Amino acid sequence: MSSIDVAERKVKKGKKARSEQSKKGSVLQQGLFKHFGYTSFKGEQEEIIQNLMDGKDTFVIMPTGGGKSMCYQLPALLMNGTAIVVSPLIALMKNQVDSIRGYNSEEGVAHFLNSSLTKAEIATVKKDSKAGRTKLLYVAPESLTKEENISFLSSIDISFLAVDEAHCISEWGHDFRPEYRRLRPIIETIGSVPVIALTATATAKVQADIQKNLSITDATVFKASFNRPNLYYDVRPKTNVLKEIIRYVKANTGKSGIIYCLSRKKVEEVAQTLKVNGIKALPYHAGLEAGLRAKTQDKFLMEEIDVIVATIAFGMGIDKPDVRFVIHHDIPKSLEGYYQETGRSGRDGREGKCIAFYSYKDIEKLEKFMKGKPVAEQEIGKQLLLETVAYAETSICRRKMLLHYFGEKYQEPNCHNCDNCLHPKKEVEASEELKMLLETILAIKEKHNAEHTVHVITGNHENEVKKYGHDKLDVFGDGDEQDAKFWMALVRHALLEHLLIKDIDHYGLLKVTPKGKEYIKKPKKFRITLDHDYENSDEEEDEESGAVGGASAADPNLYSMLKDLRKNLAKSKNLPPFVIFQDPSLEEMAIQYPVTISELKNITGVGGGKATKYGKPFVDLITRYVEENEIERPMDLVVKSVVNKSGLKVYIIQNIDRKLSLDDLAEAKGITLGVVITEIERIVASGTRIDINYYLNEVIDPERQNEVFEYFRSAETDSVKKAMTELGEEEYSEDEIRLMRVKFMSELGN
Repeated sequence: MSSIDVAERKVKKGKKARSEQSKKGSVLQQGLFKHFGYTSFKGEQEEIIQNLMDGKDTFVIMPTGGGKSMCYQLPALLMNGTAIVVSPLIALMKNQVDSIRGYNSEEGVAHFLNSSLTKAEIATVKKDSKAGRTKLLYVAPESLTKEENISFLSSIDISFLAVDEAHCISEWGHDFRPEYRRLRPIIETIGSVPVIALTATATAKVQADIQKNLSITDATVFKASFNRPNLYYDVRPKTNVLKEIIRYVKANTGKSGIIYCLSRKKVEEVAQTLKVNGIKALPYHAGLEAGLRAKTQDKFLMEEIDVIVATIAFGMGIDKPDVRFVIHHDIPKSLEGYYQETGRSGRDGREGKCIAFYSYKDIEKLEKFMKGKPVAEQEIGKQLLLETVAYAETSICRRKMLLHYFGEKYQEPNCHNCDNCLHPKKEVEASEELKMLLETILAIKEKHNAEHTVHVITGNHENEVKKYGHDKLDVFGDGDEQDAKFWMALVRHALLEHLLIKDIDHYGLLKVTPKGKEYIKKPKKFRITLDHDYENSDEEEDEESGAVGGASAADPNLYSMLKDLRKNLAKSKNLPPFVIFQDPSLEEMAIQYPVTISELKNITGVGGGKATKYGKPFVDLITRYVEENEIERPMDLVVKSVVNKSGLKVYIIQNIDRKLSLDDLAEAKGITLGVVITEIERIVASGTRIDINYYLNEVIDPERQNEVFEYFRSAETDSVKKAMTELGEEEYSEDEIRLMRVKFMSELGN
């Protein structure tokens, strides 16, 4: 055969291959339009679907809003047999089944199989699947492990198996579910079918873990960019967090938003506070009845409410494109969790603000929660938390940090859409220190994490440092002129510049890259920005009293005038000044500038009774002061607090009304008398009048009662310590003085 003939055959073969490929493409395009009404695919959807339909294992890492579900829904409708979709949430399954049925005239085209179904419903699912009517069958991982379900699935023609939310497989993922680890043996029992695993978040470590566990190490991997250019990232110090949230939401009235909290209790508190401040908000967490959760989600989708306050139980699978802000009241446990939750914002490509409030105290709380768990789980949890701390405290571009965490390099020097890029910190030269850091990592054999490395370089005689003999190394303490925060910031910069990497298999261990080794030989200029310092920014609402640690200082002139007014009023009523209002209340007035009795009631330690009894001259004075000095009042900072009706407070008030002995009350609740008195003090401080004479008459004789009462009438302060000094510590116990102070404040102040 001549070379011309060979060339002609090659051309014909190429044309035929292109023609076949074109037909395949057109089949997919036609299927997309027929079943979903779309004229074009998004991103790599077409290639992913084709790969799966060619019978190949497929791994899809695609951020929220990228169109993951289409990657298994369309091929399921086009292929013979039933696609099994493993999904972790009942609500998500129902939404997707309803959605598919909405596009299709055949009711049985999609079903779900989980614990929420009746026997009759399960029978319908099995009948439709065996008859070949069902193209998509959503199964909870727990249901998949049941013997009768394995037997049923083995009896039907399966097109492929999709594992949605595949990060649940990995212990390093942000939402680990042990039942996901048992999927592979079940897949093998059901039969040899292609597998597609899908997730919105996966670091290199999580990705490797998923592929290994599902035995799809040869899968074609499709990884979309994690960059969401429309999202604005901002981390703020956790100071007066509720006021900051209310201020933000009110400034964005009518926009949809989600506020994430770590605990159900906090979700309820925040939702209630938003409601009493005129914001249409509802709570959402796993502790609520399923019907109520569904109703809340529907209200949010239908825009009957603007804000949902939720634990991480909310959001997986919600398809609301116009969520305009996601606020984290508490910092999440991992960056995967943070990325997925912020990903609920701006899914339509328009504005999306992501604001997180950070305090290291929250990290310490999360560390405490981990105690008691298996050691390996604690270690993983700790490493994930360290990544979250690094993100929160860094002054590097937040987008660059997030993308680096997911193994993606962000090339731009400034994203112009995060707090660090819009308000950059000053840079410092750190070439000498960088060389020192790299040499220290090599000296400790690249077998330790950043924390340990920093201990060595700063000369910290921490136990682990001594254990490995690193306090004997020449490099020990070489960098003690800089503090630990400086060195942690330098580690982050070195990681971003690929001078260091973190070992995937031994999470957190620092290794020097070839580029880093080259830097040691030929150092050059290296500038870094220092981390944010949040150490003095963790004042938060006092959960018991509603008092707020102040970021703003009280107006000194107004505070002085309020003290003078209180003194004159107290003199005219023949009362000590502290009975009218205590100092913290005056300080808060000098921050908030309340100009009505209604606003005054929201000041800590005032309450309705005191505001009505003593408030008018104070609000009159503040009104004049505001007008004369042209003060712009921070109106949205005057936050109405939810009345604290904790079970203990209600119990105490009810039983004092019944004249139950305080000792019996304490015993019944398993607490000390001191704790009961503290609760009574709080009740009285909020302006509630309470009568404990029946108990006082039993434990303190009338003469001694009178002596303490008269002491407080002429005292300059309500200090118990001073009262005991004046009256004689041997004469009165601390509890007796406190109880008499309660009587005095209640009768004269409230």
